[in-house]
Amino acid sequence: MELYWPASQGEWIAWSSAAVTVVFGLIMFFAPRIAFRILRLQTVQAHPEALSESRATMAGFYLGLGLCALVFAQPFLWIALGVSWGFTVFGRLISMMSDRGNTLYNWISVLIELALAAGPLLFAFGFIT
Repeated sequence: MELYWPASQGEWIAWSSAAVTVVFGLIMFFAPRIAFRILRLQTVQAHPEALSESRATMAGFYLGLGLCALVFAQPFLWIALGVSWGFTVFGRLISMMSDRGNTLYNWISVLIELALAAGPLLFAFGFIT
């Protein structure tokens, strides 16, 4: 098994989304305190197990899906990656409407996450080649 290098612009866009997902996962896995600071989250001294959420739940998902997409480069994995980022956007928008989270930080995050969702989906469904 070897790492598949993209051959077209569309593949590079989808591949880049997976690579960014892996980088996010690596940050959450190896530097959870920095990841929480970036995400504007804070742990409580009485609950050190909160860092395990970053390493397990968050990093595990990002690393698992991102690495699978990079290694196997299959259409269903690009769809899974794009849909996952799409639900991230959806969840953030719901939170912005219902939790008074209408901030510049959230709008910038929506744009980044929308780009990370769009790339793999557009490639998987043949809109970009």
